[in-house]
Amino acid sequence: MEIFKFGGASVKDAASVKKVISVLRSTGENGKVIVISAMGKMTNAFEIVIAEYLKDPKQFPISLSEIKAYHLEIANELFLSKQAIVFSKIEAYFSEIKNFMEHNKSTKYDFVYDQLVCYGELISTTIVSEYFAQEGIKHTWLDARTLIRTDNIYRDATVMWEETQNKILKRIEKDQLYITQGFIAADTNNFTTSLGREGSDYTAAIFAYCLNAEKVIIWKDVPGVLNADPRVFENPQLLHQISYEEAIELAFYGASVIHPKTLQPLQRKEIPLFVKSFIDPSGNGTAVSKGQTLIPAVPCFIVKKGQVLISLSSLDFSFMVEENISEIFKLFHLYQIKVDLIQNSAISFAVCVDNKFNNLEKLIQHLKARYKVSYVTGVSLYTIRHFDDGAITALEKDKEVLLKQVMQNTVQIVTKS
Repeated sequence: MEIFKFGGASVKDAASVKKVISVLRSTGENGKVIVISAMGKMTNAFEIVIAEYLKDPKQFPISLSEIKAYHLEIANELFLSKQAIVFSKIEAYFSEIKNFMEHNKSTKYDFVYDQLVCYGELISTTIVSEYFAQEGIKHTWLDARTLIRTDNIYRDATVMWEETQNKILKRIEKDQLYITQGFIAADTNNFTTSLGREGSDYTAAIFAYCLNAEKVIIWKDVPGVLNADPRVFENPQLLHQISYEEAIELAFYGASVIHPKTLQPLQRKEIPLFVKSFIDPSGNGTAVSKGQTLIPAVPCFIVKKGQVLISLSSLDFSFMVEENISEIFKLFHLYQIKVDLIQNSAISFAVCVDNKFNNLEKLIQHLKARYKVSYVTGVSLYTIRHFDDGAITALEKDKEVLLKQVMQNTVQIVTKS
């Protein structure tokens, strides 16, 4: 069986949805699970609605109506009849959204986020599924929340593998075609959870692992995995082959093409992952599998913007020892702060962190009780894998370097943005 994943850019409009069918027909229609993300930038749009709902309830109906209009515009272009069932299904989803907003009592952002943002994927897959039906493609639409079981850590849930595999194997026949959602799952109380931003790739890997799939193909609007983000770096190169280990390293440091969690289940069963262009399905793309580290062997550049550089030192100039570091990391865990770089000396400790859950101020106040604290927000963290002197020189040009750390295969540089 093969697992196909189409991201938001792959289904951002009616023309893109039609392209999904052309890709499917060129590769064969049966024996596949198709995992689909929210259309275009709809996850971002839902995030705006959620923020307004929790802070300024008068505003969110306007933003929500814009989301509805976006989906209806795509549906109007795809469906021959305005009486098609897809329109009543879209209407039903927005009724569910409004019903949740009217009756919800929770003010916890992460919980509310997962209960609402999931509709991006549900609406997207419903539109694609109904279009498949109109075009005569036999398939089954599945609600991923009935298959992937997780804990209740909203926005970053952990998969319960045994229960998930049992559910998937009971529902899926290996010679059929299925459409399901990326990114979303459910906890044991059947509340919606999510697997983290860009988690649709991870969903594809979960299905591949549970079904012992032959391969996973992630279809994107780029020719494959590049050695640098073309929006930030000039003249990026296509990587033809990446080993599992190297891909995990790149993902860990923040490469955006492959989700950090995606590769681990695939590596365990040596299921190859391909990143290919839905614009040019005949292209070779990038293979992530067992084998050489990188082909071609070139430096790989990764940038994470909007980071925070925190510097700590003891109030009495005593050494920063294991006890201090252990205490600090317990606080990072408590406040859901992801650490991307660590550097310490005898009396100081510096970290570059991601404030994804907006708990920085709480963390800083807690740290100030025990340490001298300074921090800089809005910094950029650059990582170069397989660096050379030329790559470092080019990267540092015209930048103010705040911190630099050189390891055997990797250099990390924190700069003011």
